[in-house]
Amino acid sequence: MKPVQTIPLDYYLTLGIVAMEGRGFEYPSDSFVAENDRIYVTNKSRDYGERGVRVTILDMDSDYFGTFGHYGISEGQLISPAGITGDANGNLYVTDDYTSMVSQFDLEGNFIQRWGSNGSNKDEMQSPSGIAIGNDGLVYISDTKNHRVQIFTPAGDLVSAMGSQGHEEGQFNLPWGVDVGLDGNISVADWGNSRIQRFDSNGDHIETISSVQAGQNQLNHPSSVVVDSSGNQYIADWGNETVKVLNRSSELIQEIRGQATLSKWASAFLETNREEGLSRENANLNDLSSLEDTEDPHTVSAHIEKLFWSPVSVKLQKEARLLVTESNRHRIQVYEVGGSN
Repeated sequence: MKPVQTIPLDYYLTLGIVAMEGRGFEYPSDSFVAENDRIYVTNKSRDYGERGVRVTILDMDSDYFGTFGHYGISEGQLISPAGITGDANGNLYVTDDYTSMVSQFDLEGNFIQRWGSNGSNKDEMQSPSGIAIGNDGLVYISDTKNHRVQIFTPAGDLVSAMGSQGHEEGQFNLPWGVDVGLDGNISVADWGNSRIQRFDSNGDHIETISSVQAGQNQLNHPSSVVVDSSGNQYIADWGNETVKVLNRSSELIQEIRGQATLSKWASAFLETNREEGLSRENANLNDLSSLEDTEDPHTVSAHIEKLFWSPVSVKLQKEARLLVTESNRHRIQVYEVGGSN
């Protein structure tokens, strides 16, 4: 077996704290770093809870800039925000997997327009999730329950679609995350088929990745993928509670389980709420002795605070940092990208 190469993907910091409203996250589903270096985080809340749904705005220093897109069906409101991205003109696009619509906002959170309708016909969607903007300015969306990727203009006019339900090359089963590289190649986290599929800019199939490191490590319902300019692939392996880094030859070069520390927001909360802070200091947050099954990644992640627990999204900030959004711990772990292969 070839030795595993290493890429210096080093832990940097943690962002966020659980909060049903205002400063914080509640079941975050995705994040996006805009050109203004502000981070936009979509929050689903629990069971379509009215208070938790929003888009939170912050930066890497944990400065807080407010929220928008709160719960509701009117223009500018969201029921279940799933994915978020932005274009070169300062526009944000948010998919809503409940209404099957895409809402467009500016970087201050002001509503611009929305489009889309629920259904299975051409240009209709069912539970759209991942969303990305290509260099061509087009909007690529994982039309999850229609098992396809649809491509729209920024105004919502259908350009083309790719895929159908199935297990063959070019087919999908509940696709989730989608990424469009600088070369125009399209990567799709084919969640239900536990694989990543890659296509060229014409939609022709290039590669299927279902296992890494000589087939010894099967992907388990990956939820997100992003590819850098050197061809390195960063995969949120949701079912295995890990993030995997593959080189341009799709060889595993690094795998991380999570290294979270307290965020600024969490530290401030514990300083103010001393009883909770003292309880935390007396707790062993790395203790697995009471667990019967320490092989199950979900069980382990639920008990060890620093580890990823439901890593749903990976996004790059100017290829210098990788943001890993964790739904079940209501936070983002940030890693510095120190090199490429």
